[in-house]
Amino acid sequence: MKILSSLLLAVFLLSGITAPAFAEETAQAAVTHMPLIGDDAPAFTVETTQGTINFPSDYKGKWIILFSHPADFTPVCTTEFMTFATMMPEFEALNTQLVGLSIDSKYSHIAWLRTIREKAEYKDMKDVEVTFPLIEDIKMDVAKKYGMLQPTASNTQAVRAVFFIDPNAKIRAILYYPLSNGRNFDEIKRLLIAMQTSDAFRVATPADWRPGEDVIVPPPGSCGTAKERMETSGQGEVDCKDWFLCFKKLPRTEVEQAVNKR
Repeated sequence: MKILSSLLLAVFLLSGITAPAFAEETAQAAVTHMPLIGDDAPAFTVETTQGTINFPSDYKGKWIILFSHPADFTPVCTTEFMTFATMMPEFEALNTQLVGLSIDSKYSHIAWLRTIREKAEYKDMKDVEVTFPLIEDIKMDVAKKYGMLQPTASNTQAVRAVFFIDPNAKIRAILYYPLSNGRNFDEIKRLLIAMQTSDAFRVATPADWRPGEDVIVPPPGSCGTAKERMETSGQGEVDCKDWFLCFKKLPRTEVEQAVNKR
């Protein structure tokens, strides 16, 4: 009887009865896959509102902020695009290219951006022209590459993802927001400047850091260095609260000179 039961189980497995469930799990995994911090930014060639782009090679040597939004002609997305477009000169000064995406056609994008320019008002913004590329992604190819589709949120709309990509085409930071809530653009810019500062000065930045505030010196790599830091703390530019927690001054002017046009 045990042998017969085992044979029947094998027949069921081989017949593919479990295949639908397996296929569903596989499909969901494919949809929700996302690159991680430190990975190479997945490459693609797409049509946008500014023509064809080869991503990220067209922006070699620049930082890139690649962001997705759920859909054209939606209220939260409209306020976000107006904010990004208004801040675009600030990002350009930081050597950063903005690239948007949603699962809509290029013609839908164009119509929506015209509506923003002609009719939309938010806070003190009006007559806003969006000139950065907005990707056409009807087949969801790019959204799937970057894990912008999350089935428990929506199978047909991208969540509000933000990918920070450095001049070497490495993913450096990732932010996700739900469909219902707009992004904090001040934080997006703050984080970008913080990463550029870390690269330029080989330092870390503490919580809520802003240019001009003290930065963190990387922890020492040996007992001898830790002892030396504590013995000399306060005598130079480094102020140590303990061997692992050391700060130093970094003037705002030095930060601005280093990050502008990086």
